[in-house]
Amino acid sequence: MADKTNAARILDRLHIPYELVEYTVDADNLAADHVAEELGEPIEQVFKTLVLHGDKNGYLVCVVAGNREVDLKKAAKVSGNKKVEMIPMKELLPLTGYIRGGCTSIGMKKHFPTFLSEEALDFPFIYVSAGKRGLQIKLSPKDLLRAADATVADIASIPS
Repeated sequence: MADKTNAARILDRLHIPYELVEYTVDADNLAADHVAEELGEPIEQVFKTLVLHGDKNGYLVCVVAGNREVDLKKAAKVSGNKKVEMIPMKELLPLTGYIRGGCTSIGMKKHFPTFLSEEALDFPFIYVSAGKRGLQIKLSPKDLLRAADATVADIASIPS
C-alpha cells in the first residue's frame, strides 16, 4: 500500500473515514477522465482540485467533478471577486505544496477559501487527489467539506 500522504494524515487526525486508492499514472494524460478510467469509477465521482486567483480576495480553491469545468463567473461571485482566473501552472507547487495531477484541497501549505461543487452531494462518496499522482482518496463529500474547511457552491458548468 502507498505511503500515507499529508492529506491522509489530516483525515486520520480528524477521525474521518476514507480509503486510499492507487492508480496507474500516465504523465502525458493527467486528466480526470483517465483517472476515472483507471479507478473504474464514473467521471462524475472523480473530482479535480483547481486553484484560481481573484482580483479582490486573492487565491481560492475549486473542487469540481471530472466531467465539468469551473465556471469563472460563478466562482468569482461566490468568492466575492469581480473576476477570477486559473493560476499559472508554475505557481501551483510553491503556492500549495502540490504538483499538477496531485493537488488536493486537504492540507495545502496555506488554507485558501475552498468551494466544493454542489453536485458532489449527489453521491455517497467521491474521489479526490490524495496529494500525489497515482493516489486518490475515496471519502464522503460531507467529510471532504470538513477536512478542507470548504463550502458547497454552484461553481461548475458542463464544458461546451
